[in-house]
Amino acid sequence: MAELIRGKDIKKKIEEELKVEVEELKAKGVTPGLRVILVGDDPASHVYVRNKGKACERLGIVEDTIELPADAPEEKVLELIEEFNNDPAVHGILVQLPLPKHMNETKILYAIDPMKDVDGFHPVNVGRLMIGDPDFLPCTPAGIQQMLIRSGNDPAGKHVVIVGRSNIVGKPIMNILMQKKEGANATVTICHTGTDDVAKYTKKADIIIAATGWPGTITGDMVKEGVVVIDVGVNRIDDDTREKGYRLVGDVAFDEVEPKAKAISPVPGGVGPMTITMLMKNTVRAAKRTIE
Repeated sequence: MAELIRGKDIKKKIEEELKVEVEELKAKGVTPGLRVILVGDDPASHVYVRNKGKACERLGIVEDTIELPADAPEEKVLELIEEFNNDPAVHGILVQLPLPKHMNETKILYAIDPMKDVDGFHPVNVGRLMIGDPDFLPCTPAGIQQMLIRSGNDPAGKHVVIVGRSNIVGKPIMNILMQKKEGANATVTICHTGTDDVAKYTKKADIIIAATGWPGTITGDMVKEGVVVIDVGVNRIDDDTREKGYRLVGDVAFDEVEPKAKAISPVPGGVGPMTITMLMKNTVRAAKRTIE
């Protein structure tokens, strides 16, 4: 059986490390502060933001979520961002996505001070990552890297195939793992909807990172023996045997791939828990910078 790379277990170890850092900061008169702007009634966003609040509480980070109605004007969000940019007690700013359609998502994200952009989406931070001088790493890709390193599957010298080219996962994890740095230094191939034969590449991969948003994208006949698989997908499919009427599955056909894999992340309990943890890590990093 493959080793399970459980993000929820790795998360606990990182949180213990962060608790120590937060206590050290507080001893020096600095309490990390995170502000979250949540617009609208998207159920998944509300759950996600609530979980972020719980993580902050566990770690001793001061968190405040500003909730706005779905019809709030874009100017209100920009005003809040400007206020938080200028508040020295606020070290991290996060605008929860998606935003209502009448708001310009790019304009809003670009308004955040790059030094407080703990999501790592500002073009300054994206550019710094690309040239190998990163500040804040995007949270999900950073979590993936930690899962590989801390499970003993260092990507250095390995052939990593990423399936999916989103700005949130595919492109940034490509840039992270190709850098000539510790915990990276991999040969990276990225596949997407324009790739003629994805299996031609995945069959040669030492590590596969699946981030397509489609259940069962990676099947057993697409991987080699001993592969390491990180499944980023979280897809809801109907299941009458479950109380809620559905179950969560990844982008990987787990039952087919797991027998061939050296290690694989489960869904749920894999990548998901790491995203919030890396957000906490970025917030603590931002706070530390104020006294360095």
